[in-house]
Amino acid sequence: MLFLGAGLMLWLSELEAANTLTWSSSQNRVSADLQGVALPRLLQGVAQLTGWTVLVEPGTVHEVSTKFKDCPPGDALHRLLGDLNFALLPQTNHRPCLVVFRTAQAKATLVIAPSDLNATNAAPACAIANELVVRLKPGASIDELARKLGAKVLGKIDSLNAYRLGFGDADAASAAREQLSGNTEVVGVESNYVVAPPPAPQPLVNSPNLPSPVQLKLSPPNGSGKIIVGLVDTAWQPQGNALDAFMLKTLSVAGSASPDPTVPTHATSMYQDILRALSAEPGGASGVQVVSVDVYGSNPTANTFDVALGIVKAVGSGANVINLSLGSPGESAVLHDIIQQVKQSGIPMFAAAGNDASPQPFYPAAYPETISVTASSQGQLASYANYGSFINLIAPGSGVVYFGGSAYLVSGTSTSAAFMSGRTAALADANHLTAAAAAGQQLNSPSLKFIPPPAR
Repeated sequence: MLFLGAGLMLWLSELEAANTLTWSSSQNRVSADLQGVALPRLLQGVAQLTGWTVLVEPGTVHEVSTKFKDCPPGDALHRLLGDLNFALLPQTNHRPCLVVFRTAQAKATLVIAPSDLNATNAAPACAIANELVVRLKPGASIDELARKLGAKVLGKIDSLNAYRLGFGDADAASAAREQLSGNTEVVGVESNYVVAPPPAPQPLVNSPNLPSPVQLKLSPPNGSGKIIVGLVDTAWQPQGNALDAFMLKTLSVAGSASPDPTVPTHATSMYQDILRALSAEPGGASGVQVVSVDVYGSNPTANTFDVALGIVKAVGSGANVINLSLGSPGESAVLHDIIQQVKQSGIPMFAAAGNDASPQPFYPAAYPETISVTASSQGQLASYANYGSFINLIAPGSGVVYFGGSAYLVSGTSTSAAFMSGRTAALADANHLTAAAAAGQQLNSPSLKFIPPPAR
């Protein structure tokens, strides 16, 4: 038996077109008129209309463009999901669970939260269904607790007594959450949220008037006043030229990665954006260096726990400016606490505001301790850029990077955040300022200040 919402209609509002999905429980029929709707938004709507639990395999990409009327639910799902695999699993005393996957059903671990999509294009927050983040009181043993719960300890942040626990499946994680609610040694339990893949650089072929590759030499750092940018991102790739000298150290909290050697990774692109900002200083030299922390590894997505751990690793390696060209709609108390600690240490953190063309909060940029940066294009807010009240600064949202002798365009608020990280580091290095003082000057710059546009 299918449990469906009572004759509901969902308007998946786009900026330029209205998309509709109608799911009638009384007639057991579905109608749709959708154009260019991303899979997470579609599944969020299905979850809202049906009351089903919806799980999807991480990294699954699908765009829905279809039109049909009065189809049975099974046929409707085939039309909506195209070549993706799916299963509708009955649950004891619960509504069914819709599992969507491309490679294997067991890999569908991301929970899609139901939400009203009338007002925003923002992607839903996706919790990793078979994981929990647990904080313990000092002296409590995570190993003993994990053994009792049947969990694996996947990561830890010592300063918070915080641990990332993995379970066999979503049901096991849900049962563990209930057990932990009554445990006096537990300070808090939260979900671990997915951080989506960053935008891929786009190759530029036969494009005229491209800027030249970055030309920059490493000058002797300023002793105790050395400025180091912590690049918390994907894996970084050597450039094979003088720019490699600016990379001080590469670390990973997500295992090893083997990126395609013919295409720049997101971190490699952000690194060049940072260095281009440094090269704007007179003299063509800078003492600023970079520490890279990979929070993706070989995985298509990262997660909020590893982002928090990546920030800890960057600061522990001497970073006094942090670049966060990534994010998620999911709030994390652990990530927020780490950001608060870093802020109290006088370290500015520049975070991408998100690319949903939405006013909705995007984390960590929406935490008040970060400096949130959105994107401009030709002097105006870029069409894709978020524009919420949490945003502090606006900066160019596109740049050209070079890798393997080819040019690539990188676009998004990621680029804007990297630009501001590099600009702040350059200002601090050239004028013998603390990173915090240089960041304060950026926040006080009228040309960079973000003024939210009228309601769209």
